[in-house]
This record gives sequence, C-alpha cells and structure tokens, in this order.
Amino acid sequence: MTIVEKLNALELPFAKTLGLVFVEAGPDKVVARMRVSAALCNGRGVLHGGAAMSLADTVGACGTIINLPPDNNGTTTIESKTNFVSPAKEGTDVIATSTPVHRGRRTQVWQTRIETEEGKLVALVTQTQMVL
Repeated sequence: MTIVEKLNALELPFAKTLGLVFVEAGPDKVVARMRVSAALCNGRGVLHGGAAMSLADTVGACGTIINLPPDNNGTTTIESKTNFVSPAKEGTDVIATSTPVHRGRRTQVWQTRIETEEGKLVALVTQTQMVL
C-alpha cells in the first residue's frame, strides 16, 4: 500500500466530511484536493476560512504523521497562522500542498499553500505540530 493509499484509508472523519482526498504524499510533501461545496462556503459563495484552515491543518498533520519516529504516540497542532489571499468559488477544487519547514524531535513546522487548480493562491498556512 502506498503512502497516499494509507492516508486516504486513515480514520479521519472530519477530513471525510470536508471531502478531502490525498493525491500525493511523502516525507517532504503532502498534497490533497478538496471540492469547494456549498456546505464549505460562507454567505458569499466562496470557501469559508475555517474550511481552508481545516484543510491545511489536516494536510500538515499528515505530513507530521509520515515523519514521526516509530515510538511515537501521534501528533497535535499547537499553533497555526493563516494568511487569506484570494477567494475560491463554490464548485471549484482547491489543492493544498504542505511542505516541512522544521522536523525536530518534539515539534514539526509545516507550511501549506492552498491554491486553485489554476495556481492562484487562496491561503498560506504555517502550523506547528507537537510530537506526542
């Protein structure tokens, strides 16, 4: 089973609610796709900020999971910073690409770019994951 298949098979109920699908994964990059459905939009028909943050949080956390040492107890987000740059309209897909900034013994920092399929930046998220 590939890393992508393993991530898609994980019991991640909220990620499944978002409609998140992993499309690429390895120690140095995790990529997921999400359709901007009506349920994930704000009142103006664009991706809600909380949905964008949840997408990034999930993808960055999975990057950490891939890089955890064998004797770990998991990971949890301890800090997250989001810059919203442009909207993503209902009915479009967004792609979240997460790459490591720091992979230490106790914490990992991942940066996630959320973009439209055309490559337009929607949000930039930096998060810190604690290794449990």
